[in-house]
Amino acid sequence: MDGQTAAETLDAAQLGAELGDRATLVQFSSAFCQPCRATRRTLAEVAGMVDGVAHIEIDAEAHLTLVRRLDIARTPTVLVLDAAGTIVRRAAGQPRTADVVAALGQAM
Repeated sequence: MDGQTAAETLDAAQLGAELGDRATLVQFSSAFCQPCRATRRTLAEVAGMVDGVAHIEIDAEAHLTLVRRLDIARTPTVLVLDAAGTIVRRAAGQPRTADVVAALGQAM
């Protein structure tokens, strides 16, 4: 996950789900996005392996205000949030498990 970072903070109200105690993986998806399905499996697997990490999937089409605010240009886009909800990593496209784990290491 080699995307830029942003000094933006998100909370449970904006995301529609509770943040993880240590970090949160936020995935922006769309209905007919094939890489989104694989990304969902990868992120759910990593969240299941690492205590205190949550995976939240957001339907980009249903949350256009948030998509525009965060400048989400394609799906899947993954944001890695630290415990406070601050975006520490951002990447578009299907991530590799090792990259997700490395990005989490930066967030925790």
